[in-house]
Amino acid sequence: MTDPTTGPLRVAVVEDQPLFRSMLEHTLSGTTGLQVVAAVGTVTEAVRVLRPGSVDCVILDIDLPDGNGIALGVTLRRRTPTLGILLLSAHDAMDLLLDLPADVAAGWGYLSKTSSTSEEVLVSAVRAAAVGETVLDPALLERMTPRAGSAVARLTDRQYEVLRLLAAGLSNAGIGDRLGITEKSVQNHVNGMYATLGIDSDPQRNPRVSAALRLLEETGPAD
Repeated sequence: MTDPTTGPLRVAVVEDQPLFRSMLEHTLSGTTGLQVVAAVGTVTEAVRVLRPGSVDCVILDIDLPDGNGIALGVTLRRRTPTLGILLLSAHDAMDLLLDLPADVAAGWGYLSKTSSTSEEVLVSAVRAAAVGETVLDPALLERMTPRAGSAVARLTDRQYEVLRLLAAGLSNAGIGDRLGITEKSVQNHVNGMYATLGIDSDPQRNPRVSAALRLLEETGPAD
């Protein structure tokens, strides 16, 4: 995806609620290393304004007045294959990521408008999407539990904890800080988790994306 060392990440916001759009624009514009290049409220405006190569990551509301944010994301990604996409929704619709066409599936994130998402989580998700990673809403992940008989259910408690933090966008160093363990220990847990889930080291596929999507696929709301 994009190379964050070449300059600020160019971000666009597509959100039909003026107040929420303004809040997103204000937050992102005030963040070092990010530059908001467009903030619009409809699919039509987004298609017109977001020229190929003009933006590194786009934040998309799923429900827009003249169309669907996911379909818009697919269109924009096919015009700019390196584009990162972060979906926002008022509903728990993370599983929609599992239905994305294979050619555009990497580099999508999902955050809920109604969860306790912080500015830190938002900015982290934007940066992750821009480099091709998949970030899922951490508050929603906490409510999920592995499905019986799944590969995710075979993970140790620590491996599952590491997987959930990885899917929330934390680096190995960040996971180590959160859990109070060394970065090497985190990598050991990640390697064990990959082995259990059957995730290989194919350089054409981002294993962290594969792991996040597997977590999404093989978990469900806790009873």
